[in-house]
Amino acid sequence: MIVAVVPCTDRTLWDEHVDRFQGHPQQLWGWGQTKAAHGWSVDRVLLVAGGTTVGCAQLLIRRLPFPFKALVYIPRGPMCSAADAPAVLDSLAAHAATRHGGVALSIEPDWDADSDFAGAVAAAGFRKTENTVLIPRTLILDLGRTDDELMADMSKSTRANIRKSMRSEVEFRKVASADELEQVLAIYHETAERAGFGIHEDLYYRDIFANLGEGSPIIAAFDGSRVLAFVWLARSGATAFELYGGVSAEGQKQRVNYGVKWAALQAMRADGCSRYDFNGLLNDGISDFKKQFAKHENLLLGTWDKPLSPLYPAYAKAMPLARRGLQGARRAVKAAAGRVRPAAARLLKR
Repeated sequence: MIVAVVPCTDRTLWDEHVDRFQGHPQQLWGWGQTKAAHGWSVDRVLLVAGGTTVGCAQLLIRRLPFPFKALVYIPRGPMCSAADAPAVLDSLAAHAATRHGGVALSIEPDWDADSDFAGAVAAAGFRKTENTVLIPRTLILDLGRTDDELMADMSKSTRANIRKSMRSEVEFRKVASADELEQVLAIYHETAERAGFGIHEDLYYRDIFANLGEGSPIIAAFDGSRVLAFVWLARSGATAFELYGGVSAEGQKQRVNYGVKWAALQAMRADGCSRYDFNGLLNDGISDFKKQFAKHENLLLGTWDKPLSPLYPAYAKAMPLARRGLQGARRAVKAAAGRVRPAAARLLKR
């Protein structure tokens, strides 16, 4: 099968194709729009064979230092059937090499590790790599199940905490205003500092909220007008994907983080999503919290690279070192910010 790569420049048409192929929220136009404002360039293409669109992919391109030129990355894609995957992947790799000069085409398909898609990826010349962006070990809930069925897979204490939260005077609803968004960001800073993980600058999150619109709902727990906890999602027609979450110290005491998670599941099912992805499991406290909501885990296909240049071996060796250096730099920036923030607060009080 000969597959042509056809650019798509129409937002409505693009998002329709993402939903047609049961695509992931990180393939939506608004997600690419946000990445384009923060260091990446974007190339959205339809894969056409015999006049029929058999797939699509939103490519993110990151320029690399000489001599590597560029990395071409497809988060949770491409979108196509397993039967069409070999021809689609070959065409995308050729496009990434000729159009973008990529040292590699890196993909993280939204398919299970034991699916038919896995064989197609390997047959197309892709190699498994540990240079992962999106964690393949995750938890995905089937939103077609009833409330009782979902709760049956939770721990007894989790069910009790959810019911206690839902009986409280706390209101669970979507964030609807700029002021509420700023409260969410403040809680996210608080949560990141408490849990010890790095975050982006606030502009990045504001851009996600603006660019994805209805595709980026934030479900929050409100005490009056005050936000106590939140779950921030990206959603396509089929999939709800957790982006971020946080809880204030007061919210922790009231355990509303359980209620807001349950409210997010309910809201995404009401919006028509059929799957709810908790976005990665690590060996940390946040993952321990996620795992209270089901008895199973899911393993997705992971990260696969198609080498497009003789320089790929050098790139593959350098990439982990560069990422460790970047993580170290982020930790240093965060530590510096922690020292500056109290001083800034004192100045504001003057």
